[in-house]
Amino acid sequence: MKPVAIFRHAQSEGPGYFATFLNEKSIPWRLIRIDEGAPLPEDVHAFSGLVFMGGPMSVNDDLPWIAPALDLIRQAVARDVPVLGHCLGGQLMAKALGGVVTRNPVKEIGWGEVKVASNPVAEAWFGGIKAFEAFHWHGETFSIPPDASIVLRNAHCAHQGFAQGKHLALQCHVEMTEEMVKEWCTIGAAEIEASLGGPAVETAQLMQWALPERIRKLNAIAAAIYGGWIMGLAD
Repeated sequence: MKPVAIFRHAQSEGPGYFATFLNEKSIPWRLIRIDEGAPLPEDVHAFSGLVFMGGPMSVNDDLPWIAPALDLIRQAVARDVPVLGHCLGGQLMAKALGGVVTRNPVKEIGWGEVKVASNPVAEAWFGGIKAFEAFHWHGETFSIPPDASIVLRNAHCAHQGFAQGKHLALQCHVEMTEEMVKEWCTIGAAEIEASLGGPAVETAQLMQWALPERIRKLNAIAAAIYGGWIMGLAD
């Protein structure tokens, strides 16, 4: 089987639980370290799927790898190779597929509930799941591309996810591990402090409250989402 390509845009924002899930399913994967200067592949023929992780930058920044990433996403969609995006990755997908990325009304940092939209596409992806607690760390948001359907939303961000065929874009983070939450709280301490007082910003202490149980529940949700996504992997 061809490997799944996982694109990392920041050292602290790796595949997390997604890698664990692939390993448990014996699905090969390859980490492409964009943050270390690794080039993006020019085409998708070597991969069964593409996965874009998060990062502190904006898809609207003038960075040399963003245009090639958008081209690669469009190529994958055209060739029916499934694409999955987490936070920045979801924003890349939105921009590639005709949406726009703009500032969200509020910054979201920490845990918060997301609700599954009431439409057939959302129900196909999430089954009986109606809502769940996800992890968030973003100040921007995407619009829903013309041929896609909204699948997730919450009180602070109207567009938490969209799907288009085999392709799924998430604004929230479902790939988190305990170690990732703790690391983000450490390296993001200044941003947390500067953002406190916002309606969707938690302290580092609150983010780490009951962390093992919250991560266990999130991993179960992620496994359901990822399980649906891998069903579309290309031969």
